[in-house]
Amino acid sequence: MTKRPARKDFAPDSRGPLNGVRVIDLSRLVAGNVLTLQLADFGAEVVKIEPPEGDTLRSWRVKGIETAWKVNSRNKKSVALDLRSDAGRAIVRELAKSAQILVESFRPGVLEDMQLAPAELHKINPKLIIVRISGWGQDGRYRHKPGFGTLIEGYSGFASMNGFADREPVLPPMYLADAVAALYGYGAVMVALREVEMNGGKGQVMDLPLFDPLFSVLGPQAANHKLTGEVKERTGSRSTNAAPRNVYQTRDGHWVCLSASTQGMAERVLVKIGRPELVKDPKFATNIERVRNGLELDAIIGGFVAERDLATNLKFFDEAGVTIGPVYDISQIVQDDYVLEREALIEVPDEEMGELPTHPVVPRMSGTPGALRHAAPKIGEHNEAVLKPLLGAAEYDKLCQSGVISKGKKK
Repeated sequence: MTKRPARKDFAPDSRGPLNGVRVIDLSRLVAGNVLTLQLADFGAEVVKIEPPEGDTLRSWRVKGIETAWKVNSRNKKSVALDLRSDAGRAIVRELAKSAQILVESFRPGVLEDMQLAPAELHKINPKLIIVRISGWGQDGRYRHKPGFGTLIEGYSGFASMNGFADREPVLPPMYLADAVAALYGYGAVMVALREVEMNGGKGQVMDLPLFDPLFSVLGPQAANHKLTGEVKERTGSRSTNAAPRNVYQTRDGHWVCLSASTQGMAERVLVKIGRPELVKDPKFATNIERVRNGLELDAIIGGFVAERDLATNLKFFDEAGVTIGPVYDISQIVQDDYVLEREALIEVPDEEMGELPTHPVVPRMSGTPGALRHAAPKIGEHNEAVLKPLLGAAEYDKLCQSGVISKGKKK
């Protein structure tokens, strides 16, 4: 019987391993928000500086609800400032004095135009780690071009490799370039923080374009091209490194994914589907030949799978010790016993939805776990808590009245 997702109530007093680390987040949309989410989940105080209308990520709504914001901005604080004003930028400088990390995603040069250049911030706080997210980097001929992830997913070579040979290149159906950059950035921030805290080092500037991380995870494409002179063609779900590896449709219209990346596993597949003679067949005896004859091999395996329904295929190959699994959509994932038992999907309290299904803190740490401390904030929810002690009551009230500090405006 399928279980409901585990209910996780917030633990506002929980301390994480990054407790005491203050992060000023000036970024917009995905990459910066995903990066600072990792820091917030493990206890950093992430102060999200939003314009009065809120981060653009809030506009990605489903049935009027800011689901992308809710998932990616939990555990953060929101301060709404008008950064077009001198007073608003002065507040950022004040916050930077007590921060360890500052994250921004403006076009290169904008931070300088705001009198918040890294050199100026380092005069205020020499140990500040400044993460500069952009599409193309802080230098080079494209530095001023717009840099949404879609452009990077095309330019990096990812789309040209993705899809089927007889169809158009396929962009990813999610924010891949942003997410990869965020996770690279998160790791690099920890390196920079260790240099400051353990080695007595100074702060530094991290140039984090979306292009570099995504290009790096595509592997040895340039080396392979130098050796062969060939451009990797789109192969759908087949691999150019190992075979068999593909998705196959079952008799009842579902799909399974099967991978046999080792010689022993490939031989086991051929024996278990009743074709042991193929183990010695020159076309399938080695991995190189199986890859070269992948279409024919897929037809043989696909024919076997197509004669059986999903449950029968899974049971058969599992018992045979073959690596196989179902191809799920989200409606199946949210009901899957493995996902629910592992608590890879949890539900947290939410004012609008009652309970918000989301991922827990990733990864799980046995000694220094992260925690869910509070929901994603409303625009400017933490203005008073963060800024009043910083500015004093009189100055805080004055800047609220002038609109420099905002309560937030609905888009």
